[in-house]
Amino acid sequence: MEKPWHRHYDYDVPTTIRYPRLPVHELLHIPAGAYSDKAALYFYGTEMSFWDLRVQVLRMANALGTLGIKKGDRVGIHLPNIPQYLISYYAVMYLGGVVVNLNPMYTPNELVFMAKNVGMNTLITFDMVVPVIKALCREVEIPRVIVTKATDYIKGMPRSTAADLDLEPGWLHFSDLLEGSDSCRRPRVEVGPEDVAMINFTGGTTGLPKGAVLTHANLVAATMQCSLWGRATQQLYPAERRFVLAVLPYFHVYGNIVAMNYSIFTCSTQILVPRFNIDEILDIISRFKEIYFFPAVPTMINAIINHPRAGELDLDRRLKLLNSGAAPMPVELIDQVKDMGIFFSEGYGLTESTSLGISNPILGLKKVGSIGVPFPDTDVRLVDVEEGTREVPPGEPGEIIIRSPLVMKGYWNNPGETARQLRDGWLYTGDIATRDEDGYIFVVDRKKDMIIAGGYNIYPREIDEVLYSHPKVADAVAVGIKDQYRGETVKAYVVLKQGETATPEEIMEFCRERLAAYKAPKIVEFRDSLPKSAVGKILRRILREEEEARLKQNT
Repeated sequence: MEKPWHRHYDYDVPTTIRYPRLPVHELLHIPAGAYSDKAALYFYGTEMSFWDLRVQVLRMANALGTLGIKKGDRVGIHLPNIPQYLISYYAVMYLGGVVVNLNPMYTPNELVFMAKNVGMNTLITFDMVVPVIKALCREVEIPRVIVTKATDYIKGMPRSTAADLDLEPGWLHFSDLLEGSDSCRRPRVEVGPEDVAMINFTGGTTGLPKGAVLTHANLVAATMQCSLWGRATQQLYPAERRFVLAVLPYFHVYGNIVAMNYSIFTCSTQILVPRFNIDEILDIISRFKEIYFFPAVPTMINAIINHPRAGELDLDRRLKLLNSGAAPMPVELIDQVKDMGIFFSEGYGLTESTSLGISNPILGLKKVGSIGVPFPDTDVRLVDVEEGTREVPPGEPGEIIIRSPLVMKGYWNNPGETARQLRDGWLYTGDIATRDEDGYIFVVDRKKDMIIAGGYNIYPREIDEVLYSHPKVADAVAVGIKDQYRGETVKAYVVLKQGETATPEEIMEFCRERLAAYKAPKIVEFRDSLPKSAVGKILRRILREEEEARLKQNT
């Protein structure tokens, strides 16, 4: 059905898509057949072709099948962006297994909850976290643990052995397992679009993580929507020139879709980067004449384009298309990117919507501060925050709800949270936004981040924008903290640019000149850094918890 926002799509973006009824791992056949010898992966100077990647995936799938992994088994992948991640991911799916993505920075306690919650029977991990996994296995029985070394796929580096890695009795070595399997026969396991493909954990209202269950249909729909959304510029670059800078972690759904599966579907070379280190990233960028696509988060983009080396690297000519997600991008930063002449799009999505949902067109109309319009086959409504039933008129804040082939099946082993967030086919996001007369959506804030001070509703993102516009500020976030008189008050956490100095009063006065008095921060705390998630999203929750702990200590 034609929607009002469809008229804003770029000229070659379809309003609806006929999704092939296949599991996501079958997408690997596209580049392996069309561009067999092209590099699928670039990892610190070492390349692996699409053909070789497919061979390694099939050999690993057969090796895992021999170990007894079967359809429906939950397999934890506890790896950074290294070749072994892709090999494990697609191999598990060939067997009909369910990939459980695990952040390598998780503590043993966090992993214990997740392993028990999903009934994990296999874990694929790496050398740098072996002590953590040993602690995990003292609490939870995991029948199969497979360990690799992060550098095993870099030519010139010595290949690890089981003895090198100090493996526990019964644990398996990744490379030994792969080398012991010479079969490239596709496993004869029927995997359909509605089968569960992946579980990604996300925050919960009770404080416990929730495992969002994503099907093969979800992953295929997201991969195709992402690819077709960017087709206006993508088609200008033949496959031989398509390189994707893959810094976003693959254990996070954003990187998993927009960097990894996107690259496979579009026959692009993935430049694998296991961690974000600014000097390392700039060195990697310097080795490539052009990088077609760089999906990122605002903190990454800010660090790169404002680095002293940005000019000498000709980033404006070298980077072709930037995508920002996971957190709002300050208007000042958007203007910088536009001034450089780099194609740019900002989007919005959740783990529960397979990382996508709403985005600005690549070529078409963009509005300052807007996250854009809904993706193909995606319907978005804004409903009243209190009851969630009445659709609000243009200009009035409402909660974003989404209905789409992107929306998850539910939360693993958590019917209560599933019922709370999935209602009559609609995903209730907890994000508050407004919509203008053209259908463009403007995120106001997270419902749970809203500050209520002296009876006023304050959306901290508006304060963040003002803080970022201060010439001395590198990073900033506004948080509501308890206040005896106002209920809550606004506190700003600020990281200054290198070499700059400022006083709290200077920052507060700057905000008072640009915001209504009740919105301006009443407290400013300077910090060297702010707590961030694996993809660089500033974690207001951590700062609120710190304030609550400090308050308890003082009472």
